[in-house]
Amino acid sequence: MIFEMTYQVRVADFDEGLKWYKSLLHKDPDFTPHNGFAEWELIPGCWLQVTEGTPAEGSGPLRLGVKSIEQERLRLINELHIESFEIFSREEVPVKWATFSDPWGNRIGFFEYIEEQEMNERKNVVLGKMVKYAPNKIY
Repeated sequence: MIFEMTYQVRVADFDEGLKWYKSLLHKDPDFTPHNGFAEWELIPGCWLQVTEGTPAEGSGPLRLGVKSIEQERLRLINELHIESFEIFSREEVPVKWATFSDPWGNRIGFFEYIEEQEMNERKNVVLGKMVKYAPNKIY
């Protein structure tokens, strides 16, 4: 039975990588056990690790669900100075998606539910589970 997951990206300059990911995720790391390593719990049991090292070629993308890809794209262009990226959709797919790279070549992306009702249903499923298992934690 799988009950948690981690996804690790490597950055050549840890201090710059830490700043970049703090801005991307809008928060400080949840866990920093030693120099050159930081970890964020994105949702309960889902961890993103950033560590110093050589990025793995061709890895990812790690895609994060957001409310508005367009707003996040503008924010990343302004705050993190990344190049604009294309947003894709297909009639038979219920989400829009996009992929971009961090300064070290790690592929990251966003996805956004096209129908707000479906997004709210998914959020309720995830948040409902989070409240059940961690009722005192605010997300």
